[in-house]
Amino acid sequence: MFLHLFKRSLLLFLLAHCLSVARWCHFCNFVADASVVLVATNATYQDRIAAFGPRLTDKGLFGYLVSIETIEDDNQKGCNKLKKIFANDNSIALVERGQCSFIDKVRNMQASGAIAVVVGNNEHNGLITMYATGDTSDVKIPSVFVAQTEYRDLKSLLVVAKEPVEIQLLKDDLLQWPLLDVIIVVILSLTVLVIFIYVLWRIRQRQRRKRNLAPPQFVGDLPTKIFYRSKRQENEPQECVICLEDFVDEDELRIIPCFHEFHIKCIDSWLTTRHRFCPICKRDVTLPTTETPLLSVP
Repeated sequence: MFLHLFKRSLLLFLLAHCLSVARWCHFCNFVADASVVLVATNATYQDRIAAFGPRLTDKGLFGYLVSIETIEDDNQKGCNKLKKIFANDNSIALVERGQCSFIDKVRNMQASGAIAVVVGNNEHNGLITMYATGDTSDVKIPSVFVAQTEYRDLKSLLVVAKEPVEIQLLKDDLLQWPLLDVIIVVILSLTVLVIFIYVLWRIRQRQRRKRNLAPPQFVGDLPTKIFYRSKRQENEPQECVICLEDFVDEDELRIIPCFHEFHIKCIDSWLTTRHRFCPICKRDVTLPTTETPLLSVP
């Protein structure tokens, strides 16, 4: 009964794990985990937080969006540090994807005095997660990625406004974890799954082993006798085939249904911890015989 319930629980766990992985994959591919909000109009643009750098807080981050190409027209992709730092202490740099890695863009803008970076995709209208290799502990500012449509809208807004625009970077409660965290969760859940499978295997091994053993009560009811060398018959054994020691006077012997005799300690241990078959003829001692009709497995 317990094994049946355990199997059902394991199947439910497998199903739940598959669904959770599918759900995370769906989020990672189609759902942005943050938003750019224009403070003046409350217009919202979806974006995706980078896998490196600090996370956005629950309150979000306020600042003034500045397009880098309005400061240095030959550095719109942010692949170089600005010659002069931002005039506003709350500047959020808007840079274009390409030419250099995402981490280089963020480091350059951080060195130029920006409090955050918005990287725009001017090639494809889709969200991606920005990654970086190596140590990124030096990155102290958050960065987000916006798709082509949102990037062009933000650039057009800055052109019309002719000055930095106040925005707020907000995280989306629907998805707060970067892909690295998702991978960790998946690995941990797979570890738990392996543990479940191992426990199930151990239970089945224990039950299988238990089925191959003779019950202690049954073994204790088997007949015994006291050995005396002077009373030994010619066809009777004179040694225990389990411990390979000769029988001596007053040894207590156990007689199993196939009429083979052993030391009580030896045969009891054999039948209850190793196998229920006779060590000599391999007969199942738990099967009823005409000589032992009253002995039965409980």
